[in-house]
Amino acid sequence: MTSLVSHRSKEKNEVTLDIQGEFTYQLHREFREAYRDEPEGTAYIINLFKTEYMDSAALGMLLREQTNGDSAKITIKGCRESLRKIFTIARFDELFQII
Repeated sequence: MTSLVSHRSKEKNEVTLDIQGEFTYQLHREFREAYRDEPEGTAYIINLFKTEYMDSAALGMLLREQTNGDSAKITIKGCRESLRKIFTIARFDELFQII
């Protein structure tokens, strides 16, 4: 099962996106909705702890949010070694904080 759940912390001005299953184009709408109407400067945590697979569309969604001109800080956390390897090969480790 694939899902995306968004949690907003007003105290930290932070939104956490928990992605479970496959991070693919199928989550495009939910992913964009999670960013909509958030104030500039909001920090985003993309939690991939329960993500088993990610395709190039997911990389594109992350890249689009990183380069949209907002001053948002995006952190990717909890990725499996296979996903971390994809980020390294794509040089996303230079664009995002990956913990």
